Amino acid sequence: MISRHTLLYAGLIACVTVTSPVLACDICSKDDAPHLHISSRADDHAPIGVMGDHMHKQGEWMLSYRFMHMDMDGNRNGTDNLTPAQIATTIPNRFSAIAGQPPTLRVVPTEMSMQMHMFGAMYAPTDWLTLMGMASYLDKEMDHITYQGMAGTTELGRFTTNSKGWGDTKVGGLFRLFEDDTHHLHFNAGISLPTGSIDETDRVLAPNGMTPTMRLPYGMQLGSGTFDALPGITYTGKQNNWTWGAQYSAQIPLESENDEGYRLGDKHSVSAWGGYGWADWISTSVRFTGTTQDSIHGIDPNIVAPVQTANPDNYGGETIDLGLGVNLLGTSGIIEGQRFAIEASMPLYRNLNGPQMEKDFQITAGWQYSF
Repeated sequence: MISRHTLLYAGLIACVTVTSPVLACDICSKDDAPHLHISSRADDHAPIGVMGDHMHKQGEWMLSYRFMHMDMDGNRNGTDNLTPAQIATTIPNRFSAIAGQPPTLRVVPTEMSMQMHMFGAMYAPTDWLTLMGMASYLDKEMDHITYQGMAGTTELGRFTTNSKGWGDTKVGGLFRLFEDDTHHLHFNAGISLPTGSIDETDRVLAPNGMTPTMRLPYGMQLGSGTFDALPGITYTGKQNNWTWGAQYSAQIPLESENDEGYRLGDKHSVSAWGGYGWADWISTSVRFTGTTQDSIHGIDPNIVAPVQTANPDNYGGETIDLGLGVNLLGTSGIIEGQRFAIEASMPLYRNLNGPQMEKDFQITAGWQYSF
């Protein structure tokens, strides 16, 4: 059976192979770089959900703001849907050997939402290098059902946990490899700095009726707790009113564990998109994204509860998403040169590692201004 990592790497190789004839050429000179300029068309950039998709000309700056909202509703194990009652009565509790812990998962998450505010800046000290940085502020909320006692399907009550604050900070650079009138290729290199909290707490409702304040599970924390490598490669093309592109990106922890004894699983994504410019000020796009992520390695000894999100094995998996986007560019007046964009995405395929919440919908909106 072909592994999921093999499929992703094959997709990356295919993207590079498409552009291999131009890779044999020398890196273009400044005069041969027609795409290194402040945007004059709405489709000069990829869909707003793609990070690090374009470069700038020497001396140019770009400021950006993105807002992302994600909704999760219901649960899934692998490719199968699970009801809360099924989880509460049939899924084993990893911590059942600890005194007072029930044999199955008596607390079940039902819905989760996340809002992320992303503030970015890019600067090009040379035509072949663009530096970039991004800070993010997150607000997470998760709803739960608590079932009474050690067995059965009697609901004891419901509760909601919340965490909010600054997440991890990302810095890096884009290195131009090739560019001509149609094709562009650059290497993405960056690092994620562990500025987000990994010790968030909130009050929960336990199956015995108590309401202790506990450390929240991994998915409700604000950062990874590790320095993470952010490698990638991006190809874009443009012909008349059509644009297209592909990007491989990854997030790979550089440490064996964080201060709490774990690290997030390696994450790899391959994205491909196509767009059409209806006029200089408007374009639309369609994008497919395949992602694979390993489960969490290690365990935080302070995260112990009869809930699926407390088990580090119940993270990661394989997904394929479809995104539809619109780019708008101000062409006159006070908004001249300012780009406004939105992209909505939904899952086409989900194969998750163990019982997990499943993502149903995500929308990303943003503003970008180059000068």
